[in-house]
Amino acid sequence: MITWGQVVGALALVVVAIGLSVWRSVRIENEIAWAVFRSFVQLIALGYVIKLIFEAGNVAWVVPMLGVMVFFGALTARNRAPGVPNAFLLLLVSITAAVLATLGLALAVGAIHANARTLIPVGGMVIGQAMVSSGLALSRLEFEIGSAAREIEARLSLGASWRQASDPIVRRSVTAGMITTIDATKTAGLVAIPGTTVGMLLGGAAPLDAVRLQLILFYLLLGATAIVVVLVTTSAARGFFTPAHQLRELEAT
Repeated sequence: MITWGQVVGALALVVVAIGLSVWRSVRIENEIAWAVFRSFVQLIALGYVIKLIFEAGNVAWVVPMLGVMVFFGALTARNRAPGVPNAFLLLLVSITAAVLATLGLALAVGAIHANARTLIPVGGMVIGQAMVSSGLALSRLEFEIGSAAREIEARLSLGASWRQASDPIVRRSVTAGMITTIDATKTAGLVAIPGTTVGMLLGGAAPLDAVRLQLILFYLLLGATAIVVVLVTTSAARGFFTPAHQLRELEAT
């Protein structure tokens, strides 16, 4: 049983992080403090909400719960790339598609069970990973299109379509969005013990049971990352070009 005293004790490392920020003049101590405060409030609220959903025993509550998570996930990822046209809507659609595809396949093959106790935490992990990956991918896309404007204009002047002109940048953005998930997957058990495995081991689960669940989650997260990153970068790249550029591609086909 984890006590509140233990939680407060863990704050010692937060104090260390703030102290290091002040010492090195990084000036992110306010962000650290705000992140800690928000995590405390949000997780306490989440705990009470999940408790009510579990006690109700109605799987229908999973949909609005995950819907709220997707909304705020898209909002947070959008802030990483404010210059991308229609970023919030694209993120909302892409994250939703990734969650539906991932959870749908997992349910179809029997990897997870159709109940709130399973769908909410697994769905939350998928949404969180999709948020981080799509935010990284869009941030990279925004930066590269901005810095390669002349190169893109040269390709367009030579007759390339908007898709051909932006394709190298989109590929690099997809790689940037996926690399953290790939690295986490390929180094699991070698560099670090993943969080789900640690949680299950601390809860008394058999090691191989913990490993099997972790493998399922890794594969779900990898698939979700690929879906959301490809969808959102491909869709977002189009928004940087004028209707005339897009019409040219239609005429060419």
